[in-house]
Amino acid sequence: MPNVLAAARAEALFVSSVQSSETPEAAAVRRAVAETFARLGPRGCAACVAGEFGDHPEVAVARMRWAIATVNAVYSRRRAMAAPRTACAAHS
Repeated sequence: MPNVLAAARAEALFVSSVQSSETPEAAAVRRAVAETFARLGPRGCAACVAGEFGDHPEVAVARMRWAIATVNAVYSRRRAMAAPRTACAAHS
């Protein structure tokens, strides 16, 4: 099952001003995603992504690959550092 939140984050990073050549740090990626969501909302991000794929598909594919890989790396690191969860009592 695809991770909808990760896809939305990748779209927000895709339409942000952050460039792949900058090799942004995790904090910069999280900030860019949050600021882009605040500015455009998830639907606005998706609309901008669609426009870029329509206008510049050859560039958009590479940028989306970068955005997906970057979001996966940044947010999976964050989950790994979180405290382990315990099982729900109802499922014990």
